[in-house]
Amino acid sequence: MAVSNGVEAVLEFLRKNGLSEAESALRQDIIENNDLGNFDYEKFFFPMVPPPPPVRVRSFSRLSELSADGNCSKSSSDEFVSIGSPTSRVSSSGTPKLTGFEENKELPIVLNTVLAGRYYVTEYLGSAAFSRVVQAHDLQTGIDVCLKIIKNDKDFFDQSLDEIKLLKLVNKHDPADLHHFLRLYDYFYHQEHLFIVTELLQANLYEFQKFKQESGGEEYFTLNRLQLITRQCLEALQYLHSLGIVHCDLKPENILIKSYRRCEIKVIDLGSSCFQTDNLCLYVQSRSYRAPEVMLGLQYDEKIDIWSLGCILAELCSGEVLFPNDAVVMILARMIGMFGSIDMEMLVKGQETHKYFTKEYDIYYVNEETDQLEYIIPEESSLEQHLQVTDTTFIDFVRYLLSINPKRRPTARQALRHPWLSYVY
Repeated sequence: MAVSNGVEAVLEFLRKNGLSEAESALRQDIIENNDLGNFDYEKFFFPMVPPPPPVRVRSFSRLSELSADGNCSKSSSDEFVSIGSPTSRVSSSGTPKLTGFEENKELPIVLNTVLAGRYYVTEYLGSAAFSRVVQAHDLQTGIDVCLKIIKNDKDFFDQSLDEIKLLKLVNKHDPADLHHFLRLYDYFYHQEHLFIVTELLQANLYEFQKFKQESGGEEYFTLNRLQLITRQCLEALQYLHSLGIVHCDLKPENILIKSYRRCEIKVIDLGSSCFQTDNLCLYVQSRSYRAPEVMLGLQYDEKIDIWSLGCILAELCSGEVLFPNDAVVMILARMIGMFGSIDMEMLVKGQETHKYFTKEYDIYYVNEETDQLEYIIPEESSLEQHLQVTDTTFIDFVRYLLSINPKRRPTARQALRHPWLSYVY
């Protein structure tokens, strides 16, 4: 039976997007009902799709182009793509490949297309090590969402499945969304790629601080706002730890702003997280936010997240990373210079201690040019010098979070009772 162009367009769309059941059902309807041949299925299927305007492609790498109110502003790196053509895409190479079996592990991102019959792609947001992220309009609910597209790689796929399981667990026990964690909306497998659909948030703390530093203007991360951010982070960690989960990768990039005006945040990225009962991995956390017990190869628990939060607070307050991403031994030396010697008990028990300390527990490194062992004399510094503030209660709080020995470091619940979080600015 002949069908109208509108129906044929929908059939083609369903076929290309792997929706074979929907395609078969539509063909059956056409066979059973002659009137359907003249029905405008294209308009019926996509009533919410707006006319195709130009769309700006945003790049959210380390440097974000944000305006003063936190919205994206036009910059020389912006690219405007006409979305009226079926071949429009972010990359400049040829016709999009739709099978997912190509050597390129990335799914071509084509603006003004509907993924899985539901998500209308409007904007490219950025990329990470194993995924790319787009903004999309959910045609079913009518809201904008964040669509994370995992690279076609089994290791990335497995890790993302773990993240989905943890997000479902975290969301399940927080139905009222009170504990400041990213909300998972949907997930599906499409064209050989795993998709994760979550709520759409604003810039992360690293991006926003970088923007404020470069654009000037009023300081955003005041002690009052740092207090609000800290309380939310600790509430999130207290909740996560109560479920027996360690985040394992808390850093400014994994804390996203929900509201600039109200200073509301959400914690994201459970891809590296684990249960405290798991066989714990030796290498976790980004290096600048890695707890000393992890560096030394000791058993660790949820308190490694507290250390990371202390590093984040110091960075937001000063505008500088507390422990720059250098060799591990150099970070350990900086810790010693700032907080004093590492407890002998930790050095004796650490599986990795021998890589950084001699048998007499002097810190050393091997000069790559001469292949000679050289001793390191830690340069003395202070937390006060780094933070450059006079609020002694705040300094005491950050030092409390950054206790080198985890036995003296607080839990999230204990940290929430510190006097600084009750101080009224």
